[in-house]
Amino acid sequence: RWVLSLECKGSRNFMSALRRAVEVDFKDKDKHKSQGLYLLTTGIPDQETQTISAYVAEACGGFDLQLHVCLFSVTKGTDSSGVIPARYSNPRETANAFKEIVQAANGRFHWFGEAGIFESDDITSIVSEMEKAKNYSQKCAFLVESLKQRS
Repeated sequence: RWVLSLECKGSRNFMSALRRAVEVDFKDKDKHKSQGLYLLTTGIPDQETQTISAYVAEACGGFDLQLHVCLFSVTKGTDSSGVIPARYSNPRETANAFKEIVQAANGRFHWFGEAGIFESDDITSIVSEMEKAKNYSQKCAFLVESLKQRS
């Protein structure tokens, strides 16, 4: 509910926000079995990916905290805020950086834009399960067919 009262503002200082969330907002983290932190973003953090990944691995490793990232790629020319990020990267580099950070946090990565979904760990997992089910079904059908031929 408190999220609804928030306003979009700030910078891409990911480390500052993450430290705030982990060290202040999750002060009662030992009382909970698992927790998730969701980052909704449109660009790369100011800090280097390796630095963030190391911190995230350490912060999330002490208890069951997962960092999930939802990256929204904005079409060029639609940024009305006029804020120029301190660090620039193209969409693919940004996605790769967040995938690395998410892996360090045992989280999930989702990348989408106005055109639709570019990449999603959840969808990849579902497709993988469907492929396994299809392969299993084909093996079962082959086994049934071979049993029929023996009879």
